[in-house]
Amino acid sequence: MTLQGKVALVTGASRGIGRAIALGLAAEGARIAINYVSRPDAAAEVRQTLQAMGSDGLPVQADVAVATDVARMVAQVLEHYGHIDVLVHNAALHRGRRVQRLPEADWDTVLNSCLKGAYHCCQHVVPHMSARRSGRIITISSFVGLIGWPGDTAYGAAKAGLIGFTRSLAKEVAAYGITANVVVPGYIPTDMTAALTPKNVDDMLGLIPLGRAGTPEEVAEVVTFLATRAAYVTGAVYVVDGGLSL
Repeated sequence: MTLQGKVALVTGASRGIGRAIALGLAAEGARIAINYVSRPDAAAEVRQTLQAMGSDGLPVQADVAVATDVARMVAQVLEHYGHIDVLVHNAALHRGRRVQRLPEADWDTVLNSCLKGAYHCCQHVVPHMSARRSGRIITISSFVGLIGWPGDTAYGAAKAGLIGFTRSLAKEVAAYGITANVVVPGYIPTDMTAALTPKNVDDMLGLIPLGRAGTPEEVAEVVTFLATRAAYVTGAVYVVDGGLSL
């Protein structure tokens, strides 16, 4: 259990990929701060699952797009656990529409949750990690940020920006013993992709060389590797998409 005694803050941890990441890190011994926005019931279920694994979880409500929420969340985690060793920024909202029909409010919602959310979380967690001269930061991007997708200008911009943000961050924090890396999932069936039509899904699967969708657990495995064993890896982009972005 390579994260025994460590604390991981996972944003958007109440469902989907974030939930799988929380469970994967807990399996390595980490205690988990379970960030959620509006589903306390889902966060409570994750906590119960963690407890059944013999781990510990702290549900913390915060909208990562809101600076004061993030400040409160980080303070709450530090008060409860005393330190944060791993930050996984997974939270993001999706609003899809062709650019000429995309409301500015939807653009702002996506960019604020994903990209500004990463900025807010790192702004509050990095000083703590720097003082301890240790830490792992992992951001969750998307294949849309690599190759684009029709109707996803906002989401693609946010996820591509997250790659640039994290690679620049890696150079800023390396001297403090902190690594920063990006994981790029491909098509992973979650609540976010549930609105896709069967034809959309078939079209997507037809573009994946491995011929199938991925699972949240397969993304979580790569995150766990970066959080536990990748001491000499920073500024890297790990693509977990079955070849979709090739």
